Amino acid sequence: MSDMPDGIAIEPIWAIEAAYGPDAQAKRPAVRAEHLSRLIALRAQGVIVEAGAFTDWSGSLILLRAPSEEAALEVIRADVYWRSGVWSDVKVRPFGRAVRSDELEPGR
Repeated sequence: MSDMPDGIAIEPIWAIEAAYGPDAQAKRPAVRAEHLSRLIALRAQGVIVEAGAFTDWSGSLILLRAPSEEAALEVIRADVYWRSGVWSDVKVRPFGRAVRSDELEPGR
């Protein structure tokens, strides 16, 4: 017997904590439009579930769908914030997202 209520599922996704580098405030303005445009495009494609920055300037939190930790890291490494040094370090952790069963994509 499952402890999961009917109609509810856990979607396996990745939680990314991207730490800002010491000079992020200076570097960010030049690349922010590109970064945000990419995040919105990835969200429209269903890769990004949610993304945003901590208001204390410590970094960003991104929830994303990827088949593996390495694939999740590839999404981050391709971002202009990583390439330009706005982000200086990332932590990737598996995350179980509670959803309605009908929200899961086929094969999940």
